[in-house]
Amino acid sequence: MRLQLGRQLLDRQIVDSDGLLVGKVDDVEFGIDADGLPYVAFLLTGQAALAQRIDGRIGRLLVAVANRLTDEPPVRPQRIPFTQVARIDSAVRLRTRGDELPRPPVEAWLRRHLIDRIPGAHRASG
Repeated sequence: MRLQLGRQLLDRQIVDSDGLLVGKVDDVEFGIDADGLPYVAFLLTGQAALAQRIDGRIGRLLVAVANRLTDEPPVRPQRIPFTQVARIDSAVRLRTRGDELPRPPVEAWLRRHLIDRIPGAHRASG
């Protein structure tokens, strides 16, 4: 599959096999095959991935906030194997369900320390 990363992949919404939003493609991680050719190995999403892409003062601020909202800093990008991509159209559509992916650390922290404390939150969430 041939991609123009800037136009066809970066900043696209990532949707799981049930049609639920997982995140958006903030960056990609390359691998090198046996012939020495690069390929997209992982989609990166989350504050850490976006911060690395933005860089500078704003990127450092994103990382600092993310590190404050996690139990185990430093926050790392969520890595989704490119082999999990079923197709790319207006969104990046995965072969797997979102709940089968590791939960982003900031989302897990917010759920544990904020959302789960809201009365009735367990009935409304999935």
